[in-house]
Amino acid sequence: MSYPATDELSSAERAFMINATEIDILPGVRGDLDEPLASADPTELAAILLPLIDRGWIDVCLLIAWTAPDGQPGLQPGPSIPRYDLPALLADADNWEYPDDGEWLGRLTLVLTETGQLIPR
Repeated sequence: MSYPATDELSSAERAFMINATEIDILPGVRGDLDEPLASADPTELAAILLPLIDRGWIDVCLLIAWTAPDGQPGLQPGPSIPRYDLPALLADADNWEYPDDGEWLGRLTLVLTETGQLIPR
C-alpha cells in the first residue's frame, strides 16, 4: 500500500490529520483550517473527515476517564465509534464547538490509526 506524504493532502485534510495526531477533541480542527472552512457547516467538514476515516487513517472516539499510574485522574480516547454512527454525530453542530463548561469528558476526539501513523509528515 502506498501512503501520501502530508504535503500531498489538501490543507483541509492536513488539518484533520494534525488534529488526530494531537488527539484533540473535534472542535480543535477549526483552529487548523483556513476560512471559509474554519466556519463551515458540519456537513462540509464531515465531507472532508469521512474519507480520511474510510481510508483507515483516522478514528473518532469519545474521551473517557483514565487514571495514571501515579493515581492522577485524566482522560484518554475510548474505543472507536462505529462508522455507521458517525454521519449523525458529525451532523450535530454542537460536536464541532468547544463545550461551554470546558469539560472534555465524552467529547468526540480524533486519533490517528496505526495506518495513519505510517503516513510521512
